[in-house]
Amino acid sequence: MAGRSSGPGPMGHMHDRPEVEVSIAPLGLPGTLVRPAAGQGIVLFAHGSGSSRLSPRNRLVAERLQRSGLGTLLFDLLQPEEASNRSNVFDIGLLAERLALATDWVRSQEPHNVPIGYFGASTGAGAALVADTLTQHRIAAIVSRGGRPDLAGAALPRVRAPTLLIVGGEDRGVIELNDEALAQLTCEKRLAIVPGAGHLFEEAGTLDQVVALARDWFVPRLRQGG
Repeated sequence: MAGRSSGPGPMGHMHDRPEVEVSIAPLGLPGTLVRPAAGQGIVLFAHGSGSSRLSPRNRLVAERLQRSGLGTLLFDLLQPEEASNRSNVFDIGLLAERLALATDWVRSQEPHNVPIGYFGASTGAGAALVADTLTQHRIAAIVSRGGRPDLAGAALPRVRAPTLLIVGGEDRGVIELNDEALAQLTCEKRLAIVPGAGHLFEEAGTLDQVVALARDWFVPRLRQGG
């Protein structure tokens, strides 16, 4: 059964939010939903390999985006027994399909004029880009954090949503992979490099820069009527 959030408005903290069940027949995937403020959109998070909806970095980004009025949905792309199979964790097609189906679920929960964005980390970035080409719904913006957009492969030229790729300045191999993916994207696009940051943006102040970049990309594009 699809769940609904019934807590206070979007300015509260995520740990105050009731859990929801993201209904993807025949599965129910656990998630945490914060509804957007009036006139704002919602961001669906696609976590990377070895992570979950409880990722402290994604939760921090989500809470900061909520301060700008954006809604957020963090959910597990795989059930626990599925995640124990490493081949599923790196199955971009499967993850993208789950994200596209979760987009259908969000559309069933929110008014149809609420813009939707994707935030993908690591392998989740590849899944977000592929999901944009699968879903019947318009995706207003995509942000990749330390992502592997190259894993979207042949789907890259078909991505429609404005896409921001954020990479750490010390994440050398991944910078090159993002450069190559950027060249294949035909949508509105940008590559932002955070100086001194590694793959996980654990260095002091680097995740704050990710938040600022993501907020500035999402807010104008996820504004209703924007």
